[in-house]
Amino acid sequence: MTDPDTIVAWQRIDQRTTTSGKLVAADVQRLADLGVRHVINLAMADHPEALDGEANLLRAAGIRYTHIPVPFDAPSDAHYAAFVTAYEALAGPVHVHCIANMRVSAFLYRYHRDRTGMPEPEARALMERQWSPDTGNHPSLAPWARFIAAGGD
Repeated sequence: MTDPDTIVAWQRIDQRTTTSGKLVAADVQRLADLGVRHVINLAMADHPEALDGEANLLRAAGIRYTHIPVPFDAPSDAHYAAFVTAYEALAGPVHVHCIANMRVSAFLYRYHRDRTGMPEPEARALMERQWSPDTGNHPSLAPWARFIAAGGD
């Protein structure tokens, strides 16, 4: 099966990991068809675009689920540590998502840079396929600029 072109902000990182923005109910079967065995969700459950009953829908499709709610205005090192713990415990294939693939791409940027030894320009290029949180002056970017600048796990 080829990667779906209907899942919002879809990105294949490697054979083990895919990412995206928000999921809709039909995406659950698409992920199952790809062989995804675990989903990590970084979005807030009360976001208006969050998939209602996501955990149950995934469970019914045989996909395990981990929810690490990350407020868009307050990503923290504790959120990142929880993500690393969950992600490294999974054999994959694993799918990581939020609402627009912005949280996820920033988390994976830090992970690739700090945990896997990926060269920073390569890690940044993966993140920038979705967004560049440390460019521009908009106040909503400041927490994310700090988040990606932190690290050195």
